[in-house]
Amino acid sequence: MRKIIHVDMDCFYAAVEMRDFPELRGKPLAVGGRSDRRGVISTCNYEARKFGVRSAMASAYALRLCPDLILVPGRMDVYKQVSSQIRDVFSRYTSLIEPLSLDEAYLDVTDCTACRGSATLIAEAIRKEIFEATGLTASAGIAPVKFLAKVASDLNKPNGQYVITPDAVSEFVKTLPLGKIPGVGKVTGEKLASMGLHTCGDVQGAEPAMLTERFGKFGALLVERSKGIDPRAISPNRVRKSVGVETTLAQDIYELSQANQVMSGLIPELSTRMARGAPGRGIHKQVVKLKFADFKQTTIEHRSDSLSVNLFQDLLALAMERAEGRGIRLVGISVGLAEQQTDEQNSNVCQLDLAL
Repeated sequence: MRKIIHVDMDCFYAAVEMRDFPELRGKPLAVGGRSDRRGVISTCNYEARKFGVRSAMASAYALRLCPDLILVPGRMDVYKQVSSQIRDVFSRYTSLIEPLSLDEAYLDVTDCTACRGSATLIAEAIRKEIFEATGLTASAGIAPVKFLAKVASDLNKPNGQYVITPDAVSEFVKTLPLGKIPGVGKVTGEKLASMGLHTCGDVQGAEPAMLTERFGKFGALLVERSKGIDPRAISPNRVRKSVGVETTLAQDIYELSQANQVMSGLIPELSTRMARGAPGRGIHKQVVKLKFADFKQTTIEHRSDSLSVNLFQDLLALAMERAEGRGIRLVGISVGLAEQQTDEQNSNVCQLDLAL
């Protein structure tokens, strides 16, 4: 039986800004891009959330919801520095740390002897040390499995924690909405609701074969999660699976030639990110992403073991056909990284770098 802690910083970017600039405290605040440049909200404080402002929301829309919203640009170098301080705190208690982003991580403290081995007390100690080191608050979830620890960390925010003990798992999951299970997004949630399935308890009463027939392997996983089963171990050395870059445009574009110009500007940055974040890794696919003026999006991908500008152009042309007259507000390109690189793939990456 594992002891898993999920630590999640409270409105991290915004909290750092309020710490460094006390005059921002108590006011609705968001970190994100400028509204006149089609910016998007990265995160916001709790005062802003009262108005309905949320991350990934267009900055212009956020300002309509909250006219007094203070919008500041992000300072990624500062956030990374603070994240490193937080990681140092984690490492005092366990080496089994799986970062999910700069502001959240899973910790396996099963074998930790601090705090008499109590995961609840360890989480309290970690949150206290984070505050002492950074001046920022964190919330935590404690459970015997990963996905329930993540669910729990959101139940007593901000600056709190929630514990799901092993003997409480069965009762807890009965009323848990299926949307809390990783992989159950809007579309899958609507399909499940149409089948009369809204909670984990509903899935427990359903026929597993029916779910497998409808959802394939995910149906079997859904049955497991609905019973509180999650055998995944903490992965301290998670292998990066993709590298991408995208840009939100100041004005909508409508022509393929315009989209090609935008994409041409993204390719050097993609190459730089591959060299920095995945040195020596080969690829197995290329992907083009477009977001339309109505905020719907599409992606097209194709297998490839060498990064080809021509392939990106072909995929972009296919994606543009799906616009059906709608303007394009975002263009993105990415590559799926190969699990094991070959000498030939390494050579292809180097050739791209030289070509750019």
